[in-house]
Amino acid sequence: MEPDFRSPKLKNGHGNPILDFHFSADPTAVEYDGRLYVYATNDHQQYDRVGQNGKNTYERIKSLVMFSTGDMVNWTYHGLIDVADIAPWIIASWAPSVVKREEGDGKTRFYLYFSNSGFGTGVLTSESPVGPWTSPLDKSLVDANTPGLGNCKVPFDPGAVVDPDGVGWLTVGAGSSRIMRLGDDMTSIGSEIKEIRAPKHFEANELNYINGTYVYTYNNDWQERNDWAENAEVPTRCSMSYMVSKTPLEPDSWKYCHHYLKNPGDCGFDASNNHTHLHKFKGRWYIFYHNLSLQSSFNTNGGFRNVCVDEIAVDEDNIDIKLAEQTVKGPAQIEPMNPFDVIQAETTFATHGVKFEETPCAGDMVVVPDKEFALTMVKGVRFTKEPVRCQVMASGKGRIEVRKDSAYGELLAAVDVDAVSSTLHISDVTGSAGDELCDLYFVLTGRDLCFDRWQFR
Repeated sequence: MEPDFRSPKLKNGHGNPILDFHFSADPTAVEYDGRLYVYATNDHQQYDRVGQNGKNTYERIKSLVMFSTGDMVNWTYHGLIDVADIAPWIIASWAPSVVKREEGDGKTRFYLYFSNSGFGTGVLTSESPVGPWTSPLDKSLVDANTPGLGNCKVPFDPGAVVDPDGVGWLTVGAGSSRIMRLGDDMTSIGSEIKEIRAPKHFEANELNYINGTYVYTYNNDWQERNDWAENAEVPTRCSMSYMVSKTPLEPDSWKYCHHYLKNPGDCGFDASNNHTHLHKFKGRWYIFYHNLSLQSSFNTNGGFRNVCVDEIAVDEDNIDIKLAEQTVKGPAQIEPMNPFDVIQAETTFATHGVKFEETPCAGDMVVVPDKEFALTMVKGVRFTKEPVRCQVMASGKGRIEVRKDSAYGELLAAVDVDAVSSTLHISDVTGSAGDELCDLYFVLTGRDLCFDRWQFR
């Protein structure tokens, strides 16, 4: 009999929330080298500080979360960006927006804009999607004292995009939104700051560039819609809307379209604030958002959020973003996982009783059992040939059992680990993998066990 798993994903086999062990919110994403890297507000930092009976009032959050995928089902956890350590001048760090750009020196650089509490917007830079990250400025890029903001008193919740000419654009604001062209260095303001007259604007700014058009998405407010004046469908309260323009610094050029994601409270979940990111990855459009569905697994109702993802229909020819659904099931797997590749242990679909620890390499983690019965699970694995060996890189003393389709399923291999430092351990495969899609469970037992990566041969 399997234990009472806390993870909803181990109970129902569905893909949302993305992480079953960590509260996160306000997602953004960037594609690099065939993978999609997602960054989010680290709600778990607040949860760790106030506990399950506390409330998510956000002020303790001074780091961001990183995770990535190649198949939209299995996710590699890259740990945290400790913004308070990198930029000690911050008040807090929320709601990132990330872009990349190929620079004149041939290198690809990443620019991560984030809310410095409600006071302003900061920026971090890196030459890798997982860091190390640095702060090019000793203050916010934009804050409440920046000239030209007008009545935009809360220039946070940044939304950034780089257009095909390599020009960066940034939107900020709450209650009133602003857009500006970034300087050539991507860390300065390179134009006048202009208003986007977004109806019922609240927060959660983001930018996309689709088929020659700038697409601005935002969260509309909770107020009644009795004064709605747009020649468009009235959006539901605290939903996500979008506007389009080909000349973003001309306020009159922005056209309101419609809403494309309702509030979680109108989709069968608890009501919450709303924040999305749209991204096209491997030919399909996805919408990243957050809700409160993970809270019950942690026995809390303090407002701790979790990032989810679903497919969304986007008509690129007419720049029409269709109304999306929020599901527990999540998106389909793009392609099966290849077990003959080297797979990082921190790549999981679901987990139970584990924690993740950093290694000296930026963005690299190891899996450590945190309970007597601990496991990680990956979904949709296909063996194209019968394996003969299983090898894992690990340290400590213990055992890693690889089981098929269940925590107590057929035993494919049992790898005994006994090493002071991370060492390659090899075991014969004793079970039959077969050629049908399957899930793999890595059951971890032992003292001081650190699981780094695995591969079948």
